Amino acid sequence: MEVTRDRAHRAWRSAERIKRLSDRLVGVGPFGVGLDGVLAWVPVAGTVYSLGAGALLIAEGIAAGASAKTLARMGAYIALDSASSVPPVIGWVVDTLFPGHLMAAKALQKDIEARHGPSELADDWLRRPKGRKSGLSPKR
Repeated sequence: MEVTRDRAHRAWRSAERIKRLSDRLVGVGPFGVGLDGVLAWVPVAGTVYSLGAGALLIAEGIAAGASAKTLARMGAYIALDSASSVPPVIGWVVDTLFPGHLMAAKALQKDIEARHGPSELADDWLRRPKGRKSGLSPKR
């Protein structure tokens, strides 16, 4: 079945949301922490979140028609991320610092861009436009 460009780019946007929420909610330079890192410190919750977000990424990859190689790479990143949260303390630290969802999402996004072209959205598409005034029409 042929995947449309629109469907593939919806998967790209979903991957972007998941990677930001999971691993880049708060960013400091090249490092970031998201729900995955924070919930890693809550027994069971971190593993449940990690597996759930990973399953969503894999489902989006399948819906976007990602290659088997990309899906396998995504699965490996997600498995490492989820498994690292199981051992107490050291595992939680590793899970906080290892951006598995971000890496899986980037792999999916690269696959989508190779097959369907780059996304039409800018990197800041989640942010609200600055300086936009509602209710005012532009002067001519």
